[in-house]
Amino acid sequence: MNVLIIGSGGRESCFAWKLAQSPLLKQLFIAPGNPGMLEYGILVEIAIDDFEKLGAFCIEKNINLVVVGPEVPLVKGIVDYFKSHLNLSQISIIGPDKKGAILEGSKDFSKKFMQKYNIPTAAYQTFDTFSLAKGIKYLENTSAPYVLKADGLAAGKGVIITSDLEVAKQTLSEMISDLKFGDASEKVVIEQFLTGIELSVFVLCDGKNYIILPEAKDYKRIGEADSGLNTGGMGAISPVPFANEAFMKKVEDKIIKPTINGLIIENIDYKGFIFFGLINVNNEPWVIEYNCRMGDPETEAVLPRIKSDLLEILTKVEAQKLNTVSIEFENFAATTVMLVAGGYPNEFEKGDVISGLENVKNALCFHAGTKNNSQKELVTNGGRVMAVTGLGTTLKEALSVSNSAAETIFWKNKNYRKDIGFEFVEK
Repeated sequence: MNVLIIGSGGRESCFAWKLAQSPLLKQLFIAPGNPGMLEYGILVEIAIDDFEKLGAFCIEKNINLVVVGPEVPLVKGIVDYFKSHLNLSQISIIGPDKKGAILEGSKDFSKKFMQKYNIPTAAYQTFDTFSLAKGIKYLENTSAPYVLKADGLAAGKGVIITSDLEVAKQTLSEMISDLKFGDASEKVVIEQFLTGIELSVFVLCDGKNYIILPEAKDYKRIGEADSGLNTGGMGAISPVPFANEAFMKKVEDKIIKPTINGLIIENIDYKGFIFFGLINVNNEPWVIEYNCRMGDPETEAVLPRIKSDLLEILTKVEAQKLNTVSIEFENFAATTVMLVAGGYPNEFEKGDVISGLENVKNALCFHAGTKNNSQKELVTNGGRVMAVTGLGTTLKEALSVSNSAAETIFWKNKNYRKDIGFEFVEK
């Protein structure tokens, strides 16, 4: 079968790597992709939100399945576009329609949804330009730390956590009145701060049935020991040591099942991945957020642990036959270290020549922000440049592989965290 992956980051690189292993695959295309994906498929110069061109390409190449990597096309309605055109409606597409993608597209909607279906989440209130004064008063009557979240998509930068009340009040005003995060912060959710350890749980849903994928834990802060600014993700581990069978049963019973049932009751035909951003509070799972796609860099640690043919599983989604699927996991650990440009997540340079990739022997290297320059050299083209995944019988062993590879790859001002998984690995 012919498959199109939409996206160009580390997550999509990992999907390309995994789907290319399937005997069901005839041709794999990636739009727009990056140079690291050339090993697995054909790159197509089409923007991720140019639905008209993507649709025309799917017809031209007789695409059978589309896998949407990032959230932006989903929130903008790519599934709706395909389903509304007769010549595209028969193509299976992995991702929810606009109605389902609002789980990620609106923090206010997702909090109301969780409240309605008794899904454990932090207490909250939502404010906008008409209720800004009430929001200021709400902060004054709330205990620190203060958590402020832009309602809409803000490229992973729309969450502010501070223990300073004056900073919180000023930030709320900037978010709403000055649109600090553009239209995404027209509304702002202020929620209770929860103390615990975060983890990510992933489910593939066909609108009725679901399968749970390997869990992961990502590391968002730029600095060692979880210090410094938030990023799009500096690394990930899978499995997560505390997510044992008993804990995961709580996740399924208290969070996954009510979420799937709630979507059905709301008449949301959700066919795609659901990313549950969770926090373990005294051995009880709470939902921090939903995402309507796989995470990045978690994908780079999760997909290598799936033993089954992922493409075969994805073909069952459109027909709502995931209940016929038996998914197998590899009995090893996967750890991902993200190599980033110096200065990231603030200002950073692009175009630095990358070397040393040919010397990486054991690790998987998933390109995230790379391109070829006019001299055909591989150069940096983003803040997060490359995800390096190591596999091993233990987390410590896997981290040794990924950290060794991270040292081997070079470009000017390369940065990465050397302590991914630090709280679970003996020094």
